[in-house]
Amino acid sequence: MKPLALSAMYAQQERFADGAVFARFAADAGFDAIEISHSTPAAKIEAIAAAGILPVTSFHAPAPYVKRASGRGNTSANLAAVDPDERKAAVDYTLLSIDWAARLGARTLVVHLGQVSDVHEQFEDELAMRRMFDSGTVDEERFSEFRERVIQRRAAEAEPYLVAARQSLEALIQKAEQARIVIGLENRYHYHEIPAPDEYEQLFDGFAIEQVGYWHDVGHAEVLDRLGLVGKRRWLDRWSGRIVGAHLHDVSGIGDHRSPGDGDVDWEYVVAGVAGLAGYTLEINQHQPAEAVAAAPRFLASIGLR
Repeated sequence: MKPLALSAMYAQQERFADGAVFARFAADAGFDAIEISHSTPAAKIEAIAAAGILPVTSFHAPAPYVKRASGRGNTSANLAAVDPDERKAAVDYTLLSIDWAARLGARTLVVHLGQVSDVHEQFEDELAMRRMFDSGTVDEERFSEFRERVIQRRAAEAEPYLVAARQSLEALIQKAEQARIVIGLENRYHYHEIPAPDEYEQLFDGFAIEQVGYWHDVGHAEVLDRLGLVGKRRWLDRWSGRIVGAHLHDVSGIGDHRSPGDGDVDWEYVVAGVAGLAGYTLEINQHQPAEAVAAAPRFLASIGLR
């Protein structure tokens, strides 16, 4: 059977304040490894590693989690920023993640490559779309108008941010290669985030899969599809041959990070697209019940993902 890792996203609970307790839970629930989430502070990472219960197989930048001077977490730092100071801060946080990943023996670094914007928040029109989806009013004409504005704005503004994202990626690959760590560029949850499906071509150009590849997030693909922004099959149809990892989780409405089997994802196309991987990571949020998390490995086996 293929090994399954549980993301430390699930460890964002008081009962897992001690990372060793989370590691024991993951092992008892049937998981074979742990992914360090970008929400994980240094002390918890140290406790997970020191426990020696499960190996850390992947590391999600920009862990360890810290607060920036602005009061926001370091996840807000933009690797695609056109402002050089902001981009440098984002690169530095991710270079630190590479150091941690190497020390813990992780072989893959999951990276969010930033966004088409000087601020972390999604475009206002996308937020309006999401509110309309949740309220069941997507049939109103306004929804299509918001969507068209979102698409046009990103297309008009993207290029300098893509150039900056590529520059950041080059710096990260240079260090990750020395540590024999592969970077996985994850498809994202919001439309303004990088990369869009076609943008991987520009980002991968000149690099081998041993340096950087595609990381598929099931929920992110589903949500953008349900909003009518990016067809969910486009990601794997184009990049399954370059895939280096996957976050598996389920979706209800446009709420993701649910335990696999506790939502309405069409898993058939996912299974076909990620079948070549040696193992998978379950990225389940801290609000899911423990019994659903423990049931997830059995569900994945039932659909052919073990």
